[in-house]
Amino acid sequence: MKDIAKRFPENPLLSPADIVPSQEGLQVACLLNPGVFQFDGKIWMIVRVAERPEQRGDAISFPILTETGVKIINIPIDDPELNAKDARVIKYKGIDYLTTLSHLRLVCSQDGRKFIEPEGYYPLIGQGLLESFGIEDCRVSYLDGVYYLTYTAVSPNGVGVGLRTTRDWKNFRSHGMIFPPHNKDCAIFEEKIKGMFFALHRPSSLEIGGNFIWIASSIDGIHWGNHQCILKTRENSWDSSRIGAGASPIKTEQGWLSIYHGANRDNQYCLGAFLMDLQDPSKVIARTLVPIMMPIEEYELAGFFGKVVFTNGHVKSPDNDTLIVYYGASDEFVCGAEFSIKEIISLLQYS
Repeated sequence: MKDIAKRFPENPLLSPADIVPSQEGLQVACLLNPGVFQFDGKIWMIVRVAERPEQRGDAISFPILTETGVKIINIPIDDPELNAKDARVIKYKGIDYLTTLSHLRLVCSQDGRKFIEPEGYYPLIGQGLLESFGIEDCRVSYLDGVYYLTYTAVSPNGVGVGLRTTRDWKNFRSHGMIFPPHNKDCAIFEEKIKGMFFALHRPSSLEIGGNFIWIASSIDGIHWGNHQCILKTRENSWDSSRIGAGASPIKTEQGWLSIYHGANRDNQYCLGAFLMDLQDPSKVIARTLVPIMMPIEEYELAGFFGKVVFTNGHVKSPDNDTLIVYYGASDEFVCGAEFSIKEIISLLQYS
């Protein structure tokens, strides 16, 4: 396997201790998977902030959103109806709950290394029943003066894709759920193709099919159709269990380049890449056989959920070859790394 990431020596760039909890009684457990964009001459991240109450030894406590605000649920650790084997999800009386409640927080940087929370910009939190377990893993796409925010909306009804749009990052319009459960990892292309919006997304099937990457098109960026499965998991590979798109695909002379995550059956998450046809992105023309990035550093191996590198945000440097990828490490830290786009393309295997 080949890891070609040039990690920032400053990593982790952000840790839970760097972010103030959203309210009294909660603590920041994890910082995860930032969406990335450029605005007002700076590099910005919209970071997933996962919070929970301080845990006691005799119970598991977790928050959910209600119409009146955050509600804390406490379950005795010895309750026979509690299944708490997974650090991220618990099952109680047949219902799945997240152990943390996530919202999205804005941070910005002049140099792409040191990030601060600016004044006058506010967190994005879940709205309504379909986001009552929080909103997660935002991807940001910029088209025609509008920022499109696609994010994972979580509730007792399942996991789907929500959409909000903004021009100034202070006023937002909510468009509700654009892909119903079970779906996530939605990244909208930052350019229309033949007058149409395109997006990668990841519906899931527990029985027939799997966790594969699909593509869809739209006239308005809100209502989507012409869904096609374009990339599947590979048996006995680093991406054998599930795959999902990262940030918006990058336009190159060779095609649309997408950085994606893959996980194996041991829940180790790595990054790879694939290439789509410029005129018809439903056609995948090349894919990496081995990961371009693997969890190898201590902050990627050990944390809230270890052995994870996961990205849904990047920016290109002025040289048009250096790709700065911001990523979540072990579901706890936010980190950065540089890649050469030419080097990634050189590792692609054409079909």
